Amino acid sequence: MKQQHAVITLRDSRPEDLADIQRIYAHHVERGTSSFEEIAPDVNELATRRQSVLDIGMPHIVAELNGKVQGFAYANRFRPRSAYRYTVEDSIYVEPAATGNGIGTQLLTELIERCTRLGFRQMIAVIGGAGNLASINLHKRLGFTVAGQLKATGFKFGTWVDTILMQRALGDGDTTLPEKRP
Repeated sequence: MKQQHAVITLRDSRPEDLADIQRIYAHHVERGTSSFEEIAPDVNELATRRQSVLDIGMPHIVAELNGKVQGFAYANRFRPRSAYRYTVEDSIYVEPAATGNGIGTQLLTELIERCTRLGFRQMIAVIGGAGNLASINLHKRLGFTVAGQLKATGFKFGTWVDTILMQRALGDGDTTLPEKRP
């Protein structure tokens, strides 16, 4: 549902946003394949997850549309091994009724900018379902390319679900050596 003259504001998430974050995420867990979780976590669990992201200095942001939280996004380490230290994974979730207003684009753009400033060199999108065209197309618009497809890696709603891996260089990517360790 596109809104005329929608005002989108991005900001760091706050503890008081967790009920909205939980509501948005629960929708995607319970009705889609963008998350391979099958039971939506409660607010306390999402608070713990948010804090773990913040504790390692990663961005965790929300998008407000006309003053109400309608989406959230965060970056996290792609893998725990030290050699992956310059690579992050993005996660973005938008309130279904608010799609089409550019919220996902603005959230991902902000994550890319913040992670680049933090010194990361690659961003990975791990997308649930080859049919998740909204997420695939969002990432393509912002410079991601398909890096691979993992067949039947999830089983949700009684069917096998593929995982699409997309990748985008941040900053100089692999054309120069990093100056600092993120």
